[in-house]
Amino acid sequence: MKKNLLLLCMTSLLGFTACKTQQVTGDGIPTRAGEIIIQPILHGSFAMNWNKKTILVDPYGGPELYKDVPAPDMILITDIHGDHLDLKTLEGINTHKATIIAPQAVLEMLPENLKSKAIDLANGEDTTTMNIRVIAVPMYNLPETPDSRHPKGRGNGYILDFTGRTVYISGDTEDIPEMENLKGIDVAFVCMNLPFTMDIDQAAAAVLKFKPRVVYPYHYRGQSGLSDVQAFKKKVDAGKQKIDVRLRKWYPTE
Repeated sequence: MKKNLLLLCMTSLLGFTACKTQQVTGDGIPTRAGEIIIQPILHGSFAMNWNKKTILVDPYGGPELYKDVPAPDMILITDIHGDHLDLKTLEGINTHKATIIAPQAVLEMLPENLKSKAIDLANGEDTTTMNIRVIAVPMYNLPETPDSRHPKGRGNGYILDFTGRTVYISGDTEDIPEMENLKGIDVAFVCMNLPFTMDIDQAAAAVLKFKPRVVYPYHYRGQSGLSDVQAFKKKVDAGKQKIDVRLRKWYPTE
């Protein structure tokens, strides 16, 4: 995670790099203020280190998974389900300096010691902290029904602007119009797991519409096991949009 641990960086499409360290493998995404180092952790959870700050997305899976990750400065939580809002993990990691950004439905489930650190962000709202603009965007299931696992407005996807480099985090969603109409996304984390979100065909079709420069399939464990992310990559590559699909290890069985 730390820049001074980088041993080898291999340049890939559009100057983005894959970097190996003595402790973890992370991908380097260049910005005007230094690289964002991305470290997959588990399922929908990952860490980003930028400008000496650490961001955790949906920390989940137990605090032992985070023992080599620096104490977070920012924590993004997308939804109320246990693989996103994992109180055991949140209460087991060092959150003494963390700002938590989450939708109201998540804040209502936080204990007071964590709620006091939280910023309530609804779809369409934004906040700026650590010189990073964070925009909450919709994530939901189609068709919209009263019994939807992910109703529109409850959870957040996020767009982070790192001094001009934009990172999109889908959260649990399908190929909704708000995703397909995104513009200027540099890096996208896109979910794909039935029956909770969407299949690889929907995910590939959406990615080919909004054309991120780099896309990470993540959150791809469903009721029938792991989605075929290799097939997802082939579908995106076949679209010939020069999108760098990065397959990384998100599950210990891979």
